[in-house]
Amino acid sequence: MKVILIQDVKGQGKKGDVVEVNEGYARNFLIKKGFAEAATASKLNDISMKKSASEYHKAEEAKAIRELAATIGGKTFVVSIKAGQGGKVFGSVTSSNISDALAAAGYAVDKKKIVVPQPIKNVGVYDIELKLMEGVSAKIKVDVKAE
Repeated sequence: MKVILIQDVKGQGKKGDVVEVNEGYARNFLIKKGFAEAATASKLNDISMKKSASEYHKAEEAKAIRELAATIGGKTFVVSIKAGQGGKVFGSVTSSNISDALAAAGYAVDKKKIVVPQPIKNVGVYDIELKLMEGVSAKIKVDVKAE
């Protein structure tokens, strides 16, 4: 009997999978406990439509991220922070500060996607890598200036 899993079932599959199981196991356990539902033609069609829509949206999102990486790569962004004499920064420039500078320039980049190799503790220009998604990254320059 074919069933559509509503939840992840150990040893059978993940949510949304269509699996072939024994009829007794399906009726007495999976369907009764709410782990699965019987696979009808209309439900199978609904699943295929949802999967194709999901794949389309993921492809569109990946395309937008690649475009963002192409436009943002190589640009310089200014981060102003309090600094003492000699260009020594009070504290350090964090990925949050860089994210705020990107947002001020009109680019929405999550601070978790900004890779700062070493803490920035001096005024100057630094190369920073943005890992926007798996396989897509961009390099930018951050100009740290004293307020």
